[in-house]
Amino acid sequence: MSSYQDVTQLDASTTSKTKWNLHDTQWVLSLFGTAVGAGILFLPINIGIGGFWPLIILACLAFPMTFLAHRGLARFVLSSKNNNADFTDVVEEHFGINAGRLISLLYFLSIFPILLIYGVGLTNTVDSFIVNQLGMESPSRVLLSGILVAGMISLMLGGEKLMLRAFAILVYPLVAILFFLSIYLIPSWQMPNMAFPELGSFAKTLWLSVPIIVFSFSHAAAISSFANVQRGHYGNDAGTKSEAILKRTSLLLIVFVLLFVFSCVLSLSTEQMAQAKAQNVSILSYLANITENSFIATLGPLVAFIAITSSFLGHFLGARESFNGLVTKQTKLSMKSADKLGVAIMFFAIWFCAVKNPSILDMMDQLSGPIIAMILFIMPMIAVFKVPALQKYRGKSAYFILFMGSLAVLALLYSFIK
Repeated sequence: MSSYQDVTQLDASTTSKTKWNLHDTQWVLSLFGTAVGAGILFLPINIGIGGFWPLIILACLAFPMTFLAHRGLARFVLSSKNNNADFTDVVEEHFGINAGRLISLLYFLSIFPILLIYGVGLTNTVDSFIVNQLGMESPSRVLLSGILVAGMISLMLGGEKLMLRAFAILVYPLVAILFFLSIYLIPSWQMPNMAFPELGSFAKTLWLSVPIIVFSFSHAAAISSFANVQRGHYGNDAGTKSEAILKRTSLLLIVFVLLFVFSCVLSLSTEQMAQAKAQNVSILSYLANITENSFIATLGPLVAFIAITSSFLGHFLGARESFNGLVTKQTKLSMKSADKLGVAIMFFAIWFCAVKNPSILDMMDQLSGPIIAMILFIMPMIAVFKVPALQKYRGKSAYFILFMGSLAVLALLYSFIK
């Protein structure tokens, strides 16, 4: 009788774990927050400037590209024989020590520059809000940036529960404001130019826009930690649950972000998009400037602050993990010592960059962009054809992701050398 009860309790526990729960919802919000960073404020300009038809096609490609690529990376992390393996461990296991360390270094270099950008962006956003909205004098940049960077890193040092709680607090208002702004702009919509462009120009515009989708929706920095948490939480069901969480994350991103993008693009002409790009301002700043709308001018800094903070947390998670893996394998430092060293180095590097306020956005995009495409799109698909544990995932989706990743890398390299 007792053994029957044990089996019944085990089945009930298994069923409850496979059902959607709060843990899953929190991770959807965390991954969403990682993806929606400062880039969303420039996404409508970058996509909309190419015209209406490239926007439509890229919108159709956004979901399969985002979901399939991140699912592939999660599967790659979960394919390790070691249940506690992080991204660095899995790469070495499948590609050997030397290649593994090179890929792990590239992974870190794809994330770390983004943290520098966010440190600068957050400091500028808060400083601008203090001066323009609050009407106060600009505070000491050293003090302001130090407090902001220390505050964000402190959230990460508080552990998984505090991090997930912070994401939940940040992402709900972010989703609400994005949706509200999207609806608010509807009365300003204009009929777009429906004329189909010349085929060669259209193909080139589409090709060079692929990286924008790749990086605007990327939450690759958090995938390794995410996959490991699911493996510890769900055991053998980690793959299935990870896929379900990633699918909902991708849908949430597509619905809210593309609604915002379409609403902004339909409110402006192609010429205005080009003007906004030339001024190097976010879409909300440009809208506030041309409409003199105090409502948008007030919400703009708030959206930027929430988006940058939430994305910073997710990228710091990935940078911290990859740094620890690299250092412990190259030196005799323990994981605890490596973690303290990594947090200290990243804090001072981000703080220094935020104080100096360099114009590094284009340079960092060109540095981290191709690497992200290689890590997120190409490397996991190569593993599908090389690693026996992943060969069951061969199929059309693998070729699709490999093709789109190659397009993204080539487009970014072309933009860099032209």
